[in-house]
Amino acid sequence: MIIIADSGGSKIDWRLLSRDGKIHQANSAGFNPYYQPIDHLQKIIKETLLELVTENVSKIFFYGTGVSSEKNVQLIQQVFAQHFPKATIEVGWDLLAAARALCGSEPGIACILGTGSNSCLYNGEKIIGNVANLGWILADEGSGTYMGKQLIFDYFREEMPQELAAQFKTRYPFTREEVLGKVYQQEKPGAFLASFAKFIFQHLKEPYCYQLAYQSFSDFFENNVMKYENYKNLKVHFVGSIGFYFSDIVRQVANDKGITVKNILEGPIAGLTLFHQKDL
Repeated sequence: MIIIADSGGSKIDWRLLSRDGKIHQANSAGFNPYYQPIDHLQKIIKETLLELVTENVSKIFFYGTGVSSEKNVQLIQQVFAQHFPKATIEVGWDLLAAARALCGSEPGIACILGTGSNSCLYNGEKIIGNVANLGWILADEGSGTYMGKQLIFDYFREEMPQELAAQFKTRYPFTREEVLGKVYQQEKPGAFLASFAKFIFQHLKEPYCYQLAYQSFSDFFENNVMKYENYKNLKVHFVGSIGFYFSDIVRQVANDKGITVKNILEGPIAGLTLFHQKDL
């Protein structure tokens, strides 16, 4: 049996591949080693995973946020090794999950467009290039946070069309002070800003919202995809809720820039399942 996990801060998608071809799936609370103790993952494994294991586990692939440090990788490996001592355990970051799910064994450029954004150059086996991820304050072009930040800026600076601003105020009756408090004083300001991407999506027939989204994705292509050598001869793929729901605009921007976009997935777990079937 093979265990695959796609771990984010809010949830983990699990897939268990049996030798007879059956696929078991489960969801659990999320885990990020930078924000939660390793005991949290231990509890998730006991309460969610163990009851699904029906045969010996030979390999475990755990992909997630917050696994960039060797210390965190080792902590995660140690927890799994306690329960599956004979298994080979691989811990990789979410960008590797995106590359394997989107590109499989072919070279390409894999991108994440969700609350945040990221990209990498993948040679079919490993990541060989990564434009520096500078986070939501400095970058994250194309992300929900990036679009939400621009929307809030235009709203309070009265750059948003009046009729649309009135609709926004009715739906989100935040004062300037309340917004600043949520951004500068509370946890997960990026997620708060990204929540406004839903308003943009629901009003894409408004030229203002369409142009905001178009420019956001244009910024992403120019500052990420187009930084990779030979990008016009490679297929570009996307995973993440923003890329998935705004896929028509993503493809339009790419076409206008002479870039080939192939796969756009909401999440990587299905692609990872296909990728790892060869490991059975």
